[in-house]
Amino acid sequence: MTQQPQSENPPNWSFKPELEISVPDAAARFERSEDDFLLLDIREPDELAVASIDGALHIPLGDIHARLSELNADEDTTIAVICHSGRRSLKAALFMQQMGLPGTRSVAGGIDWWSLKIDPTIPRY
Repeated sequence: MTQQPQSENPPNWSFKPELEISVPDAAARFERSEDDFLLLDIREPDELAVASIDGALHIPLGDIHARLSELNADEDTTIAVICHSGRRSLKAALFMQQMGLPGTRSVAGGIDWWSLKIDPTIPRY
């Protein structure tokens, strides 16, 4: 099992590499605009109005099942699912892996950790 440096993840976070991607790793891949990488924000519209990452695809968690075909992804795509803290996105990542997208990972710590580690201009809530 790959151990992530503690500074990459929230304090006391039990990182699961088969289910999660760290904020620094997700941000680096997103900024490089990798063809096999997608940042998927599953938060609700009211949360998105408060804080968002420009260029991320937005599909609320409750709509994921009906809108999976919109992802334009296959088994080789890494889909980094982000929510507020990393808990809802973990559930979504598990579901999406079961639906044939094994590269799906939850962004550990969510947009809150992204704001702290990558982009402090993103408001915390």
